[in-house]
Formats: sequence, structure tokens, C-alpha cells
Amino acid sequence: MVSVELDASDRLESMRLLIDAELESLIEDEVANGSGQVAELCGSVLLAGGKRLRPLLILLAHEIAGGTDVDEIMPLALASEMIHTATLVHDDINDEASHRRGIETIHSRAGLPKAVIAGDWLFTKGFGLGGCYDENIVRILAQYCADLAVSEFEQLDHVLDLTTSPEDYLSIVRGKTAGPFGAGCYAAGLVAGLNDEQALSLKQFGMELGIAFQLVDDLLDLRGDERMGKPRGADVIEGKMTLPLIHALTLSHGNERRRLAHIIENFTDDSFDELMSLLNHSDSLHYAEILVRNHLERAITALDVFAESNAKSLMLYVTEYVMKRHV
Repeated sequence: MVSVELDASDRLESMRLLIDAELESLIEDEVANGSGQVAELCGSVLLAGGKRLRPLLILLAHEIAGGTDVDEIMPLALASEMIHTATLVHDDINDEASHRRGIETIHSRAGLPKAVIAGDWLFTKGFGLGGCYDENIVRILAQYCADLAVSEFEQLDHVLDLTTSPEDYLSIVRGKTAGPFGAGCYAAGLVAGLNDEQALSLKQFGMELGIAFQLVDDLLDLRGDERMGKPRGADVIEGKMTLPLIHALTLSHGNERRRLAHIIENFTDDSFDELMSLLNHSDSLHYAEILVRNHLERAITALDVFAESNAKSLMLYVTEYVMKRHV
């Protein structure tokens, strides 16, 4: 079993290194072609690391669907990573973050106006890469970008909103995190030649995996994990209503709920232990873990329509990776 896991990990790492090399080459070309400081600043964030989960899933979805030419799908994979990085640049501005992936954020180095433009540049270049495909693929890309923006608006509207419901939360997650996963897998299947019904199974896989991925991020934010690249409780500090908080507020009553609400609205590091105690009392972390397993099981089931293959085994390995991130 261990050797199988190592083999899958090695194969995914090889794919990740290929994506990194393609991104590095892209930035070098942009600098050489006169994009100057904006390309250099964007490149510093784009090439600073990251899991590359979005482009990896696109390559794997293309392969499981029968695609054999990686050059056919690589522009879409790179587009997904550049668009994702654009959102990170803008998120860092909104969150007033000083560092991302261990390096200083663009707005900290170059100022707010240039950071806004840098995010726009990344988005434009990313969307341009997606523009080389047929109209139906471009429409999928455009829709998930639009949904992402809508969800960012919704998330801002729910900052420190103690009435946020699980349905509100899932609506935001479907647009912001799961949508790009699902749309990327869906589009990759179509590029490889699947019909729409077959490709929708890949979309379902991506959506369910994306929801689970965000739920795990919620748990890691509360439990702490140096791999997150941000301090424990950053989401609480920023007023984001993650599912464990929403669940605890829903189940708590009386003085306990009032105390929980006060901690969320006035959060400091000194109140972290009490917050965790209240979340454990309502079993909210365990509740989120159950949902992670449910969504990952649905993701795995969505792949049942595909024959056993190297790509399928790697996609199943990714679901295991998401599960193991919080245990």
C-alpha cells in the first residue's frame, strides 16, 4: 500500500513540476515581450509554490476522458491557475495580508494601485489562454469566473453576519471554490471528446471535491496547520462565517450562544481556546468532518462511469489527500 501511495504521489509531483515549468516559461515570455514589472510581480506570486490542484485536476480529467495530447489541454490548465492566482492577489488586498506563500504580497511591495492592476493582468492573461478553445469551453470558463465574482460579493455581505445559514455558506463555496474545480473538470472532459452527459460526471466530481476541500480548509483554519501559510484563526479574525461557526451558532442557545456570538464579533488570540471549547461542545468540528466524508464519497461515486486507468487512480488518490489534510 505504501509503495502504491508513493507511486501516485511521485506521478502527481511530476505533473505538478510540468505545470510549474509551463508557468515559468509563460512569465519569462511575457517579460521578454515587454510586460516588465507587472509580469515580474505576478510571476513572483504565481511561481511561489502552491498545490496546483486546479490544473492537476484538469490534466487528470482530460486523461480519464480519453485525451492523450497534454498540449491540447495545457492552456486550460494554466488558465485555471492564473485566474486562481488573480483572485488571491485581490483577496490579499481585501484582507490586508502582508504575505502569501511565504513572500510579501504585491500590494505590500508595490502599493495598492499596482496590486489591483496585477490581479487584473493575471486574470486577463489567464482568460486569454482559455480563449483558444471552442465557444462552449470559453462559455464554461466565463460562467465560472462570473460565479466566482458573485460568490466573493456574497461572502463580503456575510462578514460577521451571525444569521448566515448553511445554505448561504454552501452557495458561496459552490461559486468560489467548488465551481472552478467542477467547471475545469467538465471543460477538460469536453475537450477530450466526451459528450455532455459523460462530462457532467466529471463536473460532479470536481464540485463535490471542491466542497470537501473548502470544508477541510475551514477545519485547518481552526486547528492550525503551517501548510496553510496563514496564522490559526485567520478566517475568524477576518469575520468569515465558516461552517463550524454557523453550525455552532445554530445549535447553541441562551448564554452559550450569546458568548459564542461575542467571541466571533470580538475575536482575539486570547479567546481562541474558549471558542474551540464551544465548537467542541456543539460537536461542530465533527459535523464538518462528516460532511467532508459525504462529499468525498459522492466525488468518488461520480467516477464510477469511467473505466479503471492511471488517471482514475490518481483522481481517487487526490480525494484521499483531501481527506488526510485534516487528520
